[in-house]
Amino acid sequence: MSTSSADRIVQDLQPWIAAAPAGARMPSSRELAARYGASPVTVQRAMRTLVGLGLVESRPGAGSFVLGARTHRPSDFGWQTGALRSAGGRVPLLSTPLRDAATDAIGLHSGYPARELLPERLVRAALTRAARGHGALTRGPATGLPALQSWFAAELAAATPPGITPVAARDVLVVPGTQSGLSSIFRALATTGSPVVAQSPTYWGALLAAAQAGVRVVPVESDAEGPVPEDLGRTLARTGARLFYAQPTFANPSGASWSPARRDQVLSVVREHGAFLVEDDWARDFGIDEAPAPLAAFDDAGHVIHVRSLTKSVSPAVRVGAVIARGPVRDRLLADLAAESMYVSPVLQAAATEVVLDPSWRAHLRRLRDQLRERRDLLARSVAEHMPAARIERLPRGGLNLWVRLPDEVDADQLERDCEQEGVLIAAGTEWFPSDPSGPYVRLNYAGPDPARFPEGTEIIGRAMVRQMR
Repeated sequence: MSTSSADRIVQDLQPWIAAAPAGARMPSSRELAARYGASPVTVQRAMRTLVGLGLVESRPGAGSFVLGARTHRPSDFGWQTGALRSAGGRVPLLSTPLRDAATDAIGLHSGYPARELLPERLVRAALTRAARGHGALTRGPATGLPALQSWFAAELAAATPPGITPVAARDVLVVPGTQSGLSSIFRALATTGSPVVAQSPTYWGALLAAAQAGVRVVPVESDAEGPVPEDLGRTLARTGARLFYAQPTFANPSGASWSPARRDQVLSVVREHGAFLVEDDWARDFGIDEAPAPLAAFDDAGHVIHVRSLTKSVSPAVRVGAVIARGPVRDRLLADLAAESMYVSPVLQAAATEVVLDPSWRAHLRRLRDQLRERRDLLARSVAEHMPAARIERLPRGGLNLWVRLPDEVDADQLERDCEQEGVLIAAGTEWFPSDPSGPYVRLNYAGPDPARFPEGTEIIGRAMVRQMR
């Protein structure tokens, strides 16, 4: 049995331990191995976990016993209030999409695809071979493995039209996940207290990275085609901002993509104001319909900083992405990235490289497109049937989520709490707005586990909405 098997033993024993009196003897390792069909190593791993949780104590030569409640004097952490004053303000707590779901919960809150949507066979084989390779015992280059840099550059160059100079491998900086890349961009290119322009709503992780860097996010007006160029120009001029964070393709959470005409207009505004456009291309691999070409393919003057993730599409355990930047800004970003993480694990880079270069990777993405379409349409039908008072603003052509507008009288945060009490996890939309929300929303992930339960989950959400509206 694996580590997950040990975890299951721990979860199964915890209720028994909670009900047992202090000092009760735990079943022997032999008894547990027979009960769970587990190896002695797995049982030992489970017992170490229980000891680490403070639920059990091991007495050499005597066995393991349930720990009783211990009385501690109250901890006084009041001194930390003053010491943390220098942190520059409150950073948001753990976001809803990162919360773990209970085993029997219906999870519509996550920002990641379910395991069955990942190229598991490819990933396992690639990690095994990478662990046997040279990178298992050496550090990697600060800029990334050359083969992976070349792959990222070639992918973007393939979308570059004639007349535009394509990026080179040197322009690619491999990062330990694009969240780390966004943090470096905000730290390196904006000073504390300075403004960064963004659409609203926008990715909660970008708002978190901005908060950690101490920069101020200023929302810009958008319509069905993308950011309104006139408002973007006015906002850049008014604030003096030199960074515009955007998700032009399958935006999180709205699912929107910019039209080609709007793309050209926005690039023109950015160039006019001498600004950088940070293009978060997080959903490149999750197109249900054909994904538009990246904005970076239409810029060779260094205005667009392209952020490309593999973490969600390859595996959440393979935290690898890229920041692609040209000109002096590339060296500025490299200095910050090297100071933060020094380099990315060569094992993870080698595994990611092997996955994306394997001929079956493209076949996997084609299958994934059909799977996402089926799940998206099922969840959309379920919302329409069981949440008739809500409205899906647009059926996304890619990505992982539905962005659902609730009636004005519904409190999205309260709805999230009410649904959790009934075993359904959703993400209230308030986390995606850099300023006051334009209305109550929830984000529902159609790429999560067990799509057969989508109707059940939306029925529970619908009932909770009705209770609020009475």
